[in-house]
Amino acid sequence: MAFRDLSGAVDFAHLEAYTLNDTTVIEEVLNLFRQQAELWAPLLDTGHPGWRDAAHTLKGAAAGIGANALSSAAEAAERGDEAGAAGRLDKVRTALDAALMDVAAYLHGLELNRLKS
Repeated sequence: MAFRDLSGAVDFAHLEAYTLNDTTVIEEVLNLFRQQAELWAPLLDTGHPGWRDAAHTLKGAAAGIGANALSSAAEAAERGDEAGAAGRLDKVRTALDAALMDVAAYLHGLELNRLKS
């Protein structure tokens, strides 16, 4: 996995601009995002009473790294009615998986660049 494996689920140009392309800060932010995802992903189920809180938290975390599709899906899940919640949460989980794959590829690409220098 490396930069070539990025799908576009995360706009890393946004994150690079926000962090002034400081790879140490970028790595820290991306690792924090992964930790947040690990904590909140299990709650993305209508059977859990905190699913709206999970969607809200992921919305903000995703926006912070440039995972715009995930942020939008989480916002739609958070604001939507109970009747369609399961389908919206499924879209959040799918977008989260894509964002996490991009984060892993990006972090791997940074490590490969470090090894080359």
